[in-house]
Amino acid sequence: MFTRHSEGLRLLSVHAHPDDESSKGGATLARYAAEGVDVLVATCTGGERGSVLNPALDGPEVRADLARVRREEMALAREILGVRQRFLGFVDSGLPGPGEPLPEGCFAARPVELAAAPLVALIREFRPHVVITYDETGGYPHPDHVMTHRVAVAALEAAADGDRHPEPGEPWQVAKLYYHLALSRAWFQAMHEAMTERGVPSGMGQVLADWPDSAPALATTTRIACAEQFAVRDAALLAHATQVRPGVAFMAHPRDIEREVWPTEDYHLARSLLPGPGTAAGPGGIETDLFAGLREEVGAG
Repeated sequence: MFTRHSEGLRLLSVHAHPDDESSKGGATLARYAAEGVDVLVATCTGGERGSVLNPALDGPEVRADLARVRREEMALAREILGVRQRFLGFVDSGLPGPGEPLPEGCFAARPVELAAAPLVALIREFRPHVVITYDETGGYPHPDHVMTHRVAVAALEAAADGDRHPEPGEPWQVAKLYYHLALSRAWFQAMHEAMTERGVPSGMGQVLADWPDSAPALATTTRIACAEQFAVRDAALLAHATQVRPGVAFMAHPRDIEREVWPTEDYHLARSLLPGPGTAAGPGGIETDLFAGLREEVGAG
């Protein structure tokens, strides 16, 4: 149990593994937390079957107790972001190869309705106004990310229905549901061109060359300005030390270029109970606030 703020805006971000909250929307979470929004991260699994991507930490003692290590990393990352966090208690599914079955009892192998139950209880307890999660593809084809989408959508629907999961708390209807557009093709393209124009070596060209033609591109409805929180995001990412190697992959590009070229984290508004565009919509109807249309109603600004 935790103490829910009785007043003000509440934001719930639902993720598959420890580190996802920092790599996907971490600066957004840090911005809203700094503004006084009550921010909670729900992490579906413990990341037990994840890879150790930092060679400096790839030792037998880490691999033997990876669940504990990932929890300790998550505790540090949430402290850096200024958010609260809850594990939902499922076991990481790993990333099976083509034709390989999912491990028995893992998160992605659970029935969606049953897997949604802990999140239903959390939504009714926390009562968020806004929820963020992944789209139908999971953002990339990891079974836990796809399952996280299914579970989040099912939980939002069930949490509002008093006839479903009657045991955990009073029904609660989430006003807005957003999908992450993190690390989109457009982001990689813009960053690659900006780095190339400035004579900075870019490893993003190969990422773009390998980008699948079938990858969906959801419309960007919302851009959250959070360049000032990129340093906080990066510190939280580095707290997941077994999964993030300094100076490699996402940690390689110059942050001054990122702040200049792409100073936002972007989202797709998937569902809304509000009648029209939010009050913070800018040019072209693009929202600049996840709580657009809600601030006056909630009584926080």
